[in-house]
Amino acid sequence: MTRPVLYTCARSRGLRATWAAEEAGVDIDLKILPFPPRYLAPEYLAINPLGTVPMLADGTSRMTESCAIAHYLASKDGPSPLVIAPGEADYAEYCDFTYHADATITFPQTVYMRFVMFEKDKGLGDAGHAYAKWYWKRLIKVEQRLEGREFLCGDRFTIADICVGYALILSQSVGLDEGVPESLKAYRERLTSRPGYQRALAREEAGRKALEV
Repeated sequence: MTRPVLYTCARSRGLRATWAAEEAGVDIDLKILPFPPRYLAPEYLAINPLGTVPMLADGTSRMTESCAIAHYLASKDGPSPLVIAPGEADYAEYCDFTYHADATITFPQTVYMRFVMFEKDKGLGDAGHAYAKWYWKRLIKVEQRLEGREFLCGDRFTIADICVGYALILSQSVGLDEGVPESLKAYRERLTSRPGYQRALAREEAGRKALEV
């Protein structure tokens, strides 16, 4: 049986998918690309015309949304404790936070990164910093949800934690930790101390280093 193939760049949003695969015990073929792949690996455009990462190829299926890929990998072989099932308590919250992670939280981070880090010579830094403030304000929903909880849904670690957790991990690496509440930093520490996360990170870093050889 052919393994799913995950195309991604190390520590990009694709980390959600790599992490989900490790937590779920799904054997994937991990293909680490140079960043940005649309310029540094133009042959990738023949596989994914968007030129974005991640992309999961599983048989004839192609997926390009990191949170959807994470959910898919955790549930493709049947019920999983990483997924809240229909009819289970917190199913609605699981769906909501899984989508909330990218649509509401990661989105302003990517605009900040583009204006402040990648295209700072265009003079849009003020706009980027405005998006940073937007991001910090949007953390209130996660902060309130975790009051008295270790994880977001179902009294257990799920894909929703991976999806939201990645945004908090990204905060730390791109200089956005200033406005992250201490409670969410503690939550991030719980998530990144998991063996599944550590394996995923190490696997991506090994792939990145292989590109430099």
